[in-house]
Amino acid sequence: MSIAAAVAGFFASAGLIIAIGSQNAFVLRQGLLQRHIGLVVCTCAFGDILLIVSGTAGVGVLVREWPALLQALRFGGAAFLAIYGWMAARRAWHGSGALAPGSAEEKSWRRVLLACLAFTFLNPHVYLDTMVLLGSLSTQYPGASRWAFAGGACLASVTWFSALGYGSRLLVPVFRSASAWRLLDGFVAVFMISLSLALLMRPL
Repeated sequence: MSIAAAVAGFFASAGLIIAIGSQNAFVLRQGLLQRHIGLVVCTCAFGDILLIVSGTAGVGVLVREWPALLQALRFGGAAFLAIYGWMAARRAWHGSGALAPGSAEEKSWRRVLLACLAFTFLNPHVYLDTMVLLGSLSTQYPGASRWAFAGGACLASVTWFSALGYGSRLLVPVFRSASAWRLLDGFVAVFMISLSLALLMRPL
């Protein structure tokens, strides 16, 4: 049961974090520039771990004690996802999402860290994904299996950010193409809008 819960947590988390958003675009940019990659990967991964563990430990209490708060997060999250999906669709339509690596000028690790923290914690989507959605899914598993689910979700985050940060050097030729970004933004738009509709149609 614990292994099955861990696998479920891994794929649930992976399905949520792989969609390209502002945080992932930042990690990709740093990877393309080969600049402070370890710092960026660790910050993003540990941020997710903190939120996933917090959601697993507390979301059940929130559901029982303040169901209206969860519903507010549900509808607010659905609105955010719909807007983000619409923006991605516009980028796909106009072809304005191409990511230029930028200059080779070095940046202080402190500035990179602050930017990474901002992308991680100032995005309401990350709270919806980790604390609300994953935390709510974890309540389906009893006892230790619940924390196995959380462990699998944390492993997915570490795996994804490591692969994105360190593997992005292989993607430089691809992401110089505006057409590749149009296809990617189209996928993001479909994913975000589908998740928004799912939130509206199915209570958490």
